[in-house]
Amino acid sequence: MPREVTDGDGIKWSCIQAFAGLGKDPEKTEAARVGDSGNRFHVTCTPSGGAKSVRIELPGDWEQALSDEALLRAIQQQRAEDDSH
Repeated sequence: MPREVTDGDGIKWSCIQAFAGLGKDPEKTEAARVGDSGNRFHVTCTPSGGAKSVRIELPGDWEQALSDEALLRAIQQQRAEDDSH
């Protein structure tokens, strides 16, 4: 289930763990896992406006344990990194 947060510019971000739509079996969960990082997963955040989607790495419990502010910080950091390339 996607998690939505709104940034200071009024952009609503909808974030979902990568491959979540493929099902909950262990193979799909492993597909979203970040390399050998243990409990970190790829999460895709899609904006409501014209900004481009970002892919971030978050801990496995991000849906419940990560604050909105921390999630928005991760999105902004990735956007800044993407813009610098």
